[in-house]
Amino acid sequence: MKVVTYGGGTNSTAMLIGLRNNEHRPDAIVFSDTGGEKPQTYEYIDRMQLWCKRNGFPEITVVCKGGKQETLEQDILRRKTLPSVAFGFKTCSSKYKIQPFEKWCNHNKNCQKVWASGEKVQKLVGIDAEESHRARPSPNKKFVNSYPLIQWDWDRDDCITAIKKENLPLPGKSACFFCPNSKPQEILNLSEEFKQRVMAIEENFPVTGPIKGLGRAWSWTHLIKTADLQETFPFYSEMPCGCYDG
Repeated sequence: MKVVTYGGGTNSTAMLIGLRNNEHRPDAIVFSDTGGEKPQTYEYIDRMQLWCKRNGFPEITVVCKGGKQETLEQDILRRKTLPSVAFGFKTCSSKYKIQPFEKWCNHNKNCQKVWASGEKVQKLVGIDAEESHRARPSPNKKFVNSYPLIQWDWDRDDCITAIKKENLPLPGKSACFFCPNSKPQEILNLSEEFKQRVMAIEENFPVTGPIKGLGRAWSWTHLIKTADLQETFPFYSEMPCGCYDG
């Protein structure tokens, strides 16, 4: 049983193309929705649904934590906090990406048959060869992680080339619009609606320590309101969030 974890980004899109090229049809393709993806990601998933149908692949199954539960954005607003990565943790990915995926597998009859036979479900993850240091064995003993892009020695450029050869547009970065790992220009490129929503998240967060906002040591609100005065962003320091734009 081979299940693709589809992120709606460059890596996982290229992985699907590579699997088709190598005649390795997955048994399922699953996208875990945090409820906070950017519109272009949802639009791209619709595009890839058509691609999957044309190529004889299973349709992309969209899952979220607990079904129709609150989104990640609603969760952090209710708890008056910020995404966990702002504090150096990675529970966003675990709670809203990994757990919904594994819950879906737990209820899937084909996965159940694999486990009943004493085998493991193969989880296909879109990490490319340039990021091979991020490849890890699955902590869940019911799964075995597989990294096709690393096996094919495909780096980011190879992924982009594969997508272009398929005559598909590049999907862009897949991440929550309020992810603390966003770069300043990505923040400034947000729609006015999203800018208002990220400022509402920061306004709702009671600053009591070194974390000043979604930028960790600085607030997105300040960046948005003073954008015209900014020539460079010396305050920005990129930190890995544990998610991936695959």
